[in-house]
Amino acid sequence: MKHTLLLLLGCVFTLSAGATRDTASFNDNWKFARFGAMPNGSQLEEPKGMEKPGLNDSRWLTLNLPHDWAIEGPFRAELPNQTGKLPWAGIGWYRKSFDSPESDAGKRVFIEFDGSMSRTKVWLNGEYIGEWPYGYSSFQLELTGKLKVGQENTIAVRLDNKPDSSRWYPGGGIYRNVRLVKTGPVHVAHWGTFVTTPKVSGESATIHITTQIEGASADVEVSHEVLKEGSNKVLASGNGTDCSIELASPKLWDLENPNLYQVKTTVFKGGEAVDRYDTSFGIRTIKYTANGFFLNGKKVRMNGVCQHHDLGPLGTAVNVRAIERQIEILKEFGVNAIRTAHNPPAPEFLDQCDRMGILVQVEAFDVWARKKVVNDYSTLFADWYEKDLKAMIHRDRNHPCVVMWSTGNEMIELRYPEDAALSQQLRELVNAEDPTRPCTFGNSRPEASTNGFQNTADVFGFNYKPHMYEQFRKDNPDLPLYGSETASTVSSRGEYFFPVSDNKKEGSGGYFQVSSYDLSAPNWAYRPDIEFEAQDKYPWVFGEFVWTGFDYIGEPTPYNKDKTNLLNFTDPAEKARMKKELAALGGNIPPRSSYFGIVDLCGFPKDRFYMYQAKWRPELPMAHILPHWNWPERVGKITPVHVYTSGDEAELFLNGKSLGRKKKGEFEYRLRWDDVVYEPGKLKVEAYKNGKKWAASETKTTGKAVKLELSADRKKIAADGTDLSFVTVQVSDNDGLLVPRTHNSVKYTLSGPGEIIAVGNGDPVSHESFQATERKVFNGLALVVIRSKAGEAGKIELTAESEGLESAKISVKAK
Repeated sequence: MKHTLLLLLGCVFTLSAGATRDTASFNDNWKFARFGAMPNGSQLEEPKGMEKPGLNDSRWLTLNLPHDWAIEGPFRAELPNQTGKLPWAGIGWYRKSFDSPESDAGKRVFIEFDGSMSRTKVWLNGEYIGEWPYGYSSFQLELTGKLKVGQENTIAVRLDNKPDSSRWYPGGGIYRNVRLVKTGPVHVAHWGTFVTTPKVSGESATIHITTQIEGASADVEVSHEVLKEGSNKVLASGNGTDCSIELASPKLWDLENPNLYQVKTTVFKGGEAVDRYDTSFGIRTIKYTANGFFLNGKKVRMNGVCQHHDLGPLGTAVNVRAIERQIEILKEFGVNAIRTAHNPPAPEFLDQCDRMGILVQVEAFDVWARKKVVNDYSTLFADWYEKDLKAMIHRDRNHPCVVMWSTGNEMIELRYPEDAALSQQLRELVNAEDPTRPCTFGNSRPEASTNGFQNTADVFGFNYKPHMYEQFRKDNPDLPLYGSETASTVSSRGEYFFPVSDNKKEGSGGYFQVSSYDLSAPNWAYRPDIEFEAQDKYPWVFGEFVWTGFDYIGEPTPYNKDKTNLLNFTDPAEKARMKKELAALGGNIPPRSSYFGIVDLCGFPKDRFYMYQAKWRPELPMAHILPHWNWPERVGKITPVHVYTSGDEAELFLNGKSLGRKKKGEFEYRLRWDDVVYEPGKLKVEAYKNGKKWAASETKTTGKAVKLELSADRKKIAADGTDLSFVTVQVSDNDGLLVPRTHNSVKYTLSGPGEIIAVGNGDPVSHESFQATERKVFNGLALVVIRSKAGEAGKIELTAESEGLESAKISVKAK
């Protein structure tokens, strides 16, 4: 398979007036109840007959989808911190009654799930419709034969989240969107279009459209119109289920200008339009060689991060604005690529990446047939991997942002050369369904680069092996290479421990926190500088995907399975104190979310944010100093200062006195003043580039905490019941400076047509509820997420109050 990939890509949806297709949200007014393992730790027997239409569900909870049943908690100390100490395991039932109008007669009716966690089974009017067990797959089931036209119908959905089925917090429930789709007997099949371009130039593009039609007969015809997204002007047209269209002067999709088009496909039967199907796509070329990755003929390095699917305090329930905000924050420090670790994402995530200019590797699985935990995907693999892979590819193959398919992550099979045949089988399946993008996998086994597994990947991904890049090229001179998972540095926002050590296993301290000097990492991992050096030494490595962009719920390394990791403290007194804490806790240690993120669970930047920004956005004048400068107990003690800057040298000043000017050496990505003796006052850095002043930054010893301050990312939101405003809460001194090391408890009240749907603070140890109206700040910051109410416009006002501090108010307009 050659990888000169010339593509027109995008996502699919809906219909137009005059056609018989009707696609409508099916999210509202569901009934919900839980059984089996309950949130409080008790067990509730699951009654029989829950699928029957006559069941009395009047006492069940009424809610709208998407819904994560576990994010409300409570956090429980005895639950595994690997999956977030939240009660996601258990059985859930959803029921919904709806009318089928007489106009449904003669139509085909389908229900579409973008994702439900997990082992989904569906009944209509008490009759079994079908199932789909993988919680990350999108799927469609047909209701037609069992639908009572002109009457009320009841749909029932059973989910079963088995314990020990995930290595991170998976959430629970119908956590992605659901739609009801009605078509005529003749219609475009589910995900039935595939748009590619065999030829692209500045003058023209050949658009090739294949279309799968259900119910086709001799008198069925298909036509296509090409439009720029957001325009009604037809730019080109063609006919047929296997159709090529020439488009003059195409506007290409790229990172800076993510131009999108639409194909409007109309199906005619006997000359009458019977279906309309829209496909969003973008025109671009991709090519992988041993020398790198090329987008539209231009070499592009992938500055990527891995992302789990939860949205922090919001849990896993899909929200478009929350996804968009995450991508905005990632782009701010230079991200241009995301790996959807370790599962297919929500379709809305790819829509946003299309529109915001982000390259995406879509990953299918965390495991194949050999298990990592007892009830993981290995229990489904044999029966479902082909269906799940095809569903992933068919749904997403028209997105311009998608540039790679990954069949899995660090699979156990990679240890066994005899399993290479399985990897090749998966690759062939992927290539058959989409020959326009390469197939890859994330590999942490050194031997897999030489034992035959490397020949089962179109592009090869190494997890945490920068020291092997040079040898890999000698062993595989023609195979494209990238860092599929890198760094895994760990830190807590705003936490710093002394003395500062370059030993990656040290840096733990405080109450289960990790120092933000960005030097700490688990055994398999390393600080960002090491990957930067390897990527610079070997520019033919086409990029990296850092673990991770955002903190996520679960996997709180280094405080996870191995309790001995808790004792890796630099300070003997801290070590002794933590031993005592462990004994008091009885082994149930509190951390419940990761320390890996470049930004924390709420989206607040950690220090590493600025290290990556300095590297990935070299044209941006910036400088960042760490740590903060509030250390009354350290007067006269050595307190190292690090500076991240996109400049090439910098001078540091303490209270106006120069502490020296330092220049970055080859493969040096931070400037260090390791012998600074603390005294209160002002630290200032002046950065230079090519001998000229480039950027400056300062940090001060603050006054005492006197007030709260609020700032909203958006002060105008849509009154649609889904739009969000993210409000940052800051504890400040009289000058408005953030006061670090503050943990005040803050109460929140809201008036107007909105609601507080989540609060957080980025502390990986906190067991305070994400749904509370009172929450401590963590090192001076907290987050409040406000959602509008559907159809209710007006002023929403948030008030924040804390004992001993001046209160604050902020207004957000819903319209």
